[in-house]
Amino acid sequence: MNTKKYITSAREAVATYNAIGSEAVIELQDIFAVLIGPSSTPEFTGRLAGHGLRTLVEMTVSEFEKEGMTHNEALKVHSGMLLAKKVRNVGKNETRYTIRSPEDAASYMMAEMTSLTQEHFVVLYLNVKNEVLHKKTIFIGSLNSSIVHPREVYKEAVKHSAASIICVHNHPSGQPNPSTEDIEVTKRLAEAGSMMGVELLDHVIIGNHQFISLKEKGYM
Repeated sequence: MNTKKYITSAREAVATYNAIGSEAVIELQDIFAVLIGPSSTPEFTGRLAGHGLRTLVEMTVSEFEKEGMTHNEALKVHSGMLLAKKVRNVGKNETRYTIRSPEDAASYMMAEMTSLTQEHFVVLYLNVKNEVLHKKTIFIGSLNSSIVHPREVYKEAVKHSAASIICVHNHPSGQPNPSTEDIEVTKRLAEAGSMMGVELLDHVIIGNHQFISLKEKGYM
């Protein structure tokens, strides 16, 4: 394979990685080919990848230059390795917020939602330890069962491998009493979650520094 075809192939592999979603379909040397650019050859990037990622992330710019790169090429690869080191350390010392009660969920969202002038429908995605993995605003505006679709809610649950969810939304009026629509949305989401194996633990409504749990009120 000539150099031009090799780099084109490597770029396609990197560009389609997210769509395919498997580490097995992308080689480390393809990533190096994209980082280094026009001077890349399969032999060179293969030899470089042969050092192994553990060694490569510790190498300096001058060490990459000794491998046969120009200064700019070495700088780009070194930058990529620094990013890999940072990504590797993400979450190691991260403490996730744990929700054990409606009060915990309300406390987590109260400061953010109590003064909003529009209704925001937010979903908290939890792991098996009830720790918050992810938070997403699904909808802004008047709550309606036809607008808050289970598909949008549970798509994120699958994406983040959530074991359960908690829905939270605010009432700009300051009164957290549930409306008929609030109850209908809750029941619809609970049914969908039951079918998907991702339990809806609660639906908390935030008012003016107060809240109501639909679970505690017996609506689910």
